[in-house]
Amino acid sequence: MSRPEDLLRDLRIDRRPGPAPRRRRYWPWGVAALVGLGGLWALAGGGPIAVETVIARSAAEAGPPVLLDASGFVTARRIATVSSRVTGRVDEVLIEEGMRVEEGQVLARLDAADARAQLELATAQVAASESQLAEAQAQLALAETTLRRQQELLARQLSAPAALDQARADRDARAARLSSLRKAVEVARRQLDLARLGLDHTEVRAPFPGVIVAKAAQPGEMVSPLSAGGGFTRTGIGTLVDMDSLEVNVDVNEAFIGRVQPGMVVQAMLNAYPDWRIPGSVIAIVPTADRTKATVRVRIALDSRDSRIVPDMGVRVAFLQPVAADAPPPSGAFVPESAILAGAAGEGGEAGPAALFVVEDGRARRIEVGLGELLQAERRVSQGLSGGEQVIANPPPELADGDRVEASAAR
Repeated sequence: MSRPEDLLRDLRIDRRPGPAPRRRRYWPWGVAALVGLGGLWALAGGGPIAVETVIARSAAEAGPPVLLDASGFVTARRIATVSSRVTGRVDEVLIEEGMRVEEGQVLARLDAADARAQLELATAQVAASESQLAEAQAQLALAETTLRRQQELLARQLSAPAALDQARADRDARAARLSSLRKAVEVARRQLDLARLGLDHTEVRAPFPGVIVAKAAQPGEMVSPLSAGGGFTRTGIGTLVDMDSLEVNVDVNEAFIGRVQPGMVVQAMLNAYPDWRIPGSVIAIVPTADRTKATVRVRIALDSRDSRIVPDMGVRVAFLQPVAADAPPPSGAFVPESAILAGAAGEGGEAGPAALFVVEDGRARRIEVGLGELLQAERRVSQGLSGGEQVIANPPPELADGDRVEASAAR
């Protein structure tokens, strides 16, 4: 029979840790797999190298070399805020933004009630003056007839000399009144012309042909050629721009203004249409400098008259190097200066030929090139390229001939 102590010992829970479970060993197989992948990586020659590429520009198609670039804006030489010549209330506005108008075309009409009344009054004054003039002419003719009769009677001694003197004085008085009335008629006619001009001034006309770019007044508003203050009186009907007078004003750094000459050929590129190259030429160099920006303003004439060119557009201008008419077209292609690799030094210490990398079938190919002039961070490659090749812009130091590459356009 078991003792109570033994029974209690059997009921206790054994909390001592048991033997650790046996783990499976996979590391030899993992090492073998890694070794196999490393072999495949080595056989494949590594992953592609990321590079930035540009397309080489043909020197013949690129045209003359660019001496310098400048930025500016499209401006209009003829631009006007069209206003009335008199102060009045707007009765009718006949324009809208974007409308093309001709010289003399009516843009707006003012209330013409007062002007018509003045015209009618001036017309009546002219009629009255002319009527008085006709009466004076008839009276002068009668006075001259009376004077002749008195002269005949005096010659026959049938009249006294005093009657002749009276007839002569009456003739002279009526002649003077006739002269005065003729001047009064002339004054009345001038007043009639002014009244007609005042009525014509109630119509606002275009001073030159162009396009309306802003409409500033509405029917019922007051307009005046002078500012009345307070903000309740308009000073213009609208803004008119002569699109044939558009030009480009650019700011050229004063350190390079010596390269610019009047008549120099340029190419303008609008920020809105960067692929559109507009030919032009230098009109003049404004003989003053901006001390805050150290620049000189240059006026550029555009050879194109296109509706896409509007005032205040941003534009970049490339000043082209003058080229003789009989000069042959340049050979080779233009690439960024950063794409050129300096030739390695040989045994004699002299540098070898320059080279660059092009992308062919997803691999980098090193080619030796001949170099030309450097213009605006671009180098002309005189030999080795013809244009259209995919050139690596900034080749990494580890890049070698035949390496696989992953190309992306350079920013």
